[in-house]
Amino acid sequence: MENFYKDLLKNIGEDIEREGLKDTPKRAARAFQYLTKGYKEDVQTVINNAIFESDSDEMVIVKDIEVYSMCEHHLLPFFGKCHVGYIPDGKIIGLSKIARIVDVFARRLQIQENLTKQIAQAIMETTGCKGIAVVVEAQHLCMMMRGVEKQNSITKTSCMLGAFREEISTRSEFLSLIK
Repeated sequence: MENFYKDLLKNIGEDIEREGLKDTPKRAARAFQYLTKGYKEDVQTVINNAIFESDSDEMVIVKDIEVYSMCEHHLLPFFGKCHVGYIPDGKIIGLSKIARIVDVFARRLQIQENLTKQIAQAIMETTGCKGIAVVVEAQHLCMMMRGVEKQNSITKTSCMLGAFREEISTRSEFLSLIK
């Protein structure tokens, strides 16, 4: 990967021997590996058995989870926040594990629509919950720095499964609580 960055810098007309760029290929390779570390992570490993028996059947929400990902179309970042709500059915998941699941999928080349769905499906499958709702709000540098160049645009995506899809009152409660 380091050689790729050397070639990239040469191809845009840079001198890779100048002081500011001498270690850039190495740094860029490490940064890209970190930004895409989700490929080497597994949801079950990240959860690490943090699923607990519980008779709770009320909505659990973790909101404003920071999200940093990379657009699979332009390899530019998109960033924002993720809100997750679920209704337990005999089991709850450790709260920090929800944020970790978000990161597993965010740290891959992504489109926001798929990211939202992957988070919802993983939590639903892992917990067997009655329903799950995931909303992601993000800004995309591919829209801000190039192309249409709209700095203030925010993309919102949602995935509602189970009770959140079937019951408008449940969906409405979640949406009002994440505002």
